[in-house]
Amino acid sequence: MRLFLDCEFTQLNASRKLISLAMVSDSGREFYVELDDCWQIADCSEFVVQVVIPQLWHGQFAMSTATARSSLLDFLNSFDEMLQVVTDAPQYDFELLCDLLYIDGKWPRNVDPVPVDATTLTALNDGASLPHHALLDARIIASMF
Repeated sequence: MRLFLDCEFTQLNASRKLISLAMVSDSGREFYVELDDCWQIADCSEFVVQVVIPQLWHGQFAMSTATARSSLLDFLNSFDEMLQVVTDAPQYDFELLCDLLYIDGKWPRNVDPVPVDATTLTALNDGASLPHHALLDARIIASMF
């Protein structure tokens, strides 16, 4: 089973912080979360402030990092099969996923620790740009394969 991953984060550098994360499975099951305790507007690039932040859904999707981690682990553990994470930005999105999941030297038992780089797959779309909302982008990426 493939899980298509997308993340939004504060800026394109090593000090980036996770803002939101989404996964969409081949079967259509979805996970979306917004972290509300690990970043501030001051951490964000101007692009993120203008484009990403206004699109956040807040409400039930906004939670602490610890709660987001627990919710994500529950989502991943609900699958019986081995999961492959597919992302179009492994150097950013997969690393942020690892930061969220890799705790106390443990990795989820059913998640392949090596991502599939979506940029190496044959896409079935016209190359339209993504809206920069993690769940909407993950849905688009999933629909391309």
